Amino acid sequence: MPHSAHEKKRVLTRVRRISGQAAALERALESGADCGAVLQQIAAIRGAVNGLMSEVMEAHIREEFGQPATSDAQRRARVDEMTGLVRSYLK
Repeated sequence: MPHSAHEKKRVLTRVRRISGQAAALERALESGADCGAVLQQIAAIRGAVNGLMSEVMEAHIREEFGQPATSDAQRRARVDEMTGLVRSYLK
């Protein structure tokens, strides 16, 4: 989770943009829009979500790895957590 006020504002702006895009997609589907336009909107939402994920993950990496680990166990736990996050991100 972004911790600075600036990062939090950026992330919330992205989420609101995604929400607006999802609402536009819903309206397009309800109105029977052309498949090409619907697919383009879905691609835009996917790109926006990927950007959001990237930004949050970057903030998390900075937060987790900005300070040295206090033990080997903590280092392993951090690496395991990041490996899981990256795997879920790449799915």
